Amino acid sequence: MNQEQLKRIRSGKGFIAALDQSGGSTPKALLQYGITEDQYSGEEEMYVRVHEMRTRIIQSPAFSSASILGAILFENTMDRKIEGQYTAEFLWEKKGIVPFLKIDQGLAALDGGVQLMKPIPGLDELLARANERHIFGTKMRSVIKEANTDGIRKVVEQQFDIGKRIIAAGLVPIIEPEVDIHCADKEESERLLKAEIRKQLDLLPSEALIMLKLSIPTIDDFYRDLMDDPHIIRVVALSGGYEREDANTRLSRNHGLIASFSRALAEGLTAQQSDDAFNQMLSETVQSIYDASIT
Repeated sequence: MNQEQLKRIRSGKGFIAALDQSGGSTPKALLQYGITEDQYSGEEEMYVRVHEMRTRIIQSPAFSSASILGAILFENTMDRKIEGQYTAEFLWEKKGIVPFLKIDQGLAALDGGVQLMKPIPGLDELLARANERHIFGTKMRSVIKEANTDGIRKVVEQQFDIGKRIIAAGLVPIIEPEVDIHCADKEESERLLKAEIRKQLDLLPSEALIMLKLSIPTIDDFYRDLMDDPHIIRVVALSGGYEREDANTRLSRNHGLIASFSRALAEGLTAQQSDDAFNQMLSETVQSIYDASIT
C-alpha cells in the first residue's frame, strides 16, 4: 500500500470524484454530456467517447489535488491512457489524485428489499491487474430499498466478505451499501445498516483498513461515530440522485463526511461547451462540492 496515498485519503481536505459509470449507465452519462446514442456505434465506440469525456474532466485545470483527493475509475478507463500514461498513473503522477477502481458487475434482482451485487467472476485477476496499474483501492455497490433486517444483513455481509479479499490483495475497499433516497423508511434502513456495519467491523483483523461510501443520512451526523473506528480510513457520501445543490446542502450538515459524487460532479458539463466554458463550469462545481466536504 502506498503510504503517501493512504495519508492523503485519511487526512487530506477535499472529496472523491466518481468517474465510474459503466455498462447500462454509460449511455445515460453520455446523454447528460450531450452525446446521443446515434453519435456512436457499438460498445467500443461508446467507451471511446466516454473516455474522451473523462479525459477532458481529468485534464481540466479545475480537476486538481487542491480540491480532489481521489478518483474512482471504471475498469475500461483504468486500461486506457491519458497523454501516454495509464489513467491511474496519470492521476497520481501528474495530478496528485489517488486512483480507485470500481469492481462490481452490477446489481442482482430485488430480493428481500435489497439488491445484492452480482457475482464478480475473475475478481482475483482483476485485483492483480489493479495492483499492476497502481490502483490504491476499490469500490463496490449494493442497494437497500426498504428496512428489511435480513436483506440489509445480507448486503453488509456480502460487502465485507468481498472486502476481505480486497484487503488480502493489498488494496483498500470502499464498501458501498447505498440506501435509496426514495426509500419510504430510509431512517430505519440507515439505523439497521449502521448496526450491521458495526458487527462486521468488530470481526475485522486489527490491521484491516476500509472506507465506507454511504447515502447522505436522514439524521445529520448519523455516521459521525463510525469515523472514529480504527478500521475506517474515511467515510464518503454518494449524491444518490439529489441535485447537486441539494446534495451539497445536506452534505454540509454532516461533519467529517466528504463527497464522492458522480452525476452531481458532471452536472452541466457538455461536449458542446468551449474549453473555457467547460473549465469554468467544472471549477464552480468542484469548489461547491469541496466547500460542502470540509465542514
